Amino acid sequence: MKINYKNTYIQKMGIVVICSSLLIIPACKKSFLDVDPQAQQPAVVFWKDASDAAKAVNSMYAQLRTWGNTAFPALALESMGSDEAEKGSAANDSDYLNAYDNFTVTSTEGQMGGFWEAQYQNINLCNQVLDNVPGINMDASLKARYLAEAKFIRAYSYFRLVRAFGDVPLRLNVPKTPAEFNIPRTPKAQVWAAIEKDLDDAAAVLPQTYPAADLGRATKGAALALHAKVAMYQQKWDQVLSFTNTVITLGYDLYPNYQEGFRTNHENNIESVFEIQCELLLNNKDASNSQYSQVQGVRGSVAGWGFNVPTPALVAAYETGDPRKDATIIFRGETTPQGDAISPTGDNPMYNQKSYVPFSLIVSGYTEGSQQNVRVIRFSDVLLMNAEAANEQGNPTLAKTSLNRVRARARGGIAGILPDVTTSDKEALRQAIWKERQVELAMESDRYFDVIRQGRGAAIFGPKGWKAGKNEVWAIPANEIDKSAGTLTQNPGY
Repeated sequence: MKINYKNTYIQKMGIVVICSSLLIIPACKKSFLDVDPQAQQPAVVFWKDASDAAKAVNSMYAQLRTWGNTAFPALALESMGSDEAEKGSAANDSDYLNAYDNFTVTSTEGQMGGFWEAQYQNINLCNQVLDNVPGINMDASLKARYLAEAKFIRAYSYFRLVRAFGDVPLRLNVPKTPAEFNIPRTPKAQVWAAIEKDLDDAAAVLPQTYPAADLGRATKGAALALHAKVAMYQQKWDQVLSFTNTVITLGYDLYPNYQEGFRTNHENNIESVFEIQCELLLNNKDASNSQYSQVQGVRGSVAGWGFNVPTPALVAAYETGDPRKDATIIFRGETTPQGDAISPTGDNPMYNQKSYVPFSLIVSGYTEGSQQNVRVIRFSDVLLMNAEAANEQGNPTLAKTSLNRVRARARGGIAGILPDVTTSDKEALRQAIWKERQVELAMESDRYFDVIRQGRGAAIFGPKGWKAGKNEVWAIPANEIDKSAGTLTQNPGY
């Protein structure tokens, strides 16, 4: 079942008046985001009851699927700089995106500001919940869960900010005085600490699972898995191992068919730890607003624009016979497993299959593929984090167990391909785990930051123009520095 919702908000001086509505497709049994019809509610009458709390929390989830979170800004900063993806589309279409691929981008390029703004809009909505819901008279356990959901989403947004920009302003409350609006960048160590606290608080409260009506909300497993990832970026391997060991016990598993696990009819499956919920809602185009699939869809078809396409380097990364190559990449001239014939000619030789929505599900007049959820954390990622942490902690046996579990699912019972990794040599095993992350998580916005945290940026991205001492982070958006009257400072080299 899919979540169907609409969110609008008015942002002024850091305060957001939230207005949400929901339409339910008759066959859908979900009540998640089931709120009153849209209306402009003055701020003076908001934050009065549990219904207001629900609208505010649901707006956080709705915001996650917007343009800045899932389309050009996110793909430019989180994918196109890597060796697995490049701009795509026609050569002269949005050619400014090439600056992310060749590291010539400057602080004035618009996607930089779009990504920054989207994350702080997420954070603003979370801070409003955390500031206002505690004062509402409502069921105590539901209130606690709402606050935990807000802390998870705030942590996720700050995670995206800190790995993209390094030091960023840390805002944990809605500004109430003029002095609170313009704050400097906070050292990234303090930002990481705030993220970790939010995730500790969230994991202590969030449920392990939800009934079908609430499928898609943040869970205990999501908070622990994201905390493991946060710890991995700081090389806190004991924490990574502890958190992932716990997540492994929470009932997740690898979906048997790798390719099918990314299709819309298998969203929120047993492998899903957290997904951004998206929807195509007939008679409500405003709610059908995710452009994640549209901007990456096969160019020249009914499906989309053809941006953020795989590279020959990604093709070459797969071992012979690895089914994940064809499950990740749509090749020009092929016929997809869902029966879509891809033209043998066109601007791009390859497209991202993980964002693909079968052509039969595209509805004319609506955003192409708007029903495609965005996979944020999958259980295979948890297993590979577990393998990496175990190896770094001197436990090659556990490392190989988790690594080979991922490889076994990938080979799907096909003999002679993807044999188990058998080495116990720490460096060889480390390289095998890194390679597995590359192919297992390809085109899921992890490769770029993985390579940097591994200390391999110059070696792998150097031929593309990446420079040590500069490109570990992106530029702070120039318009944000201007608006701060110089309170915000620029990253070195930009």
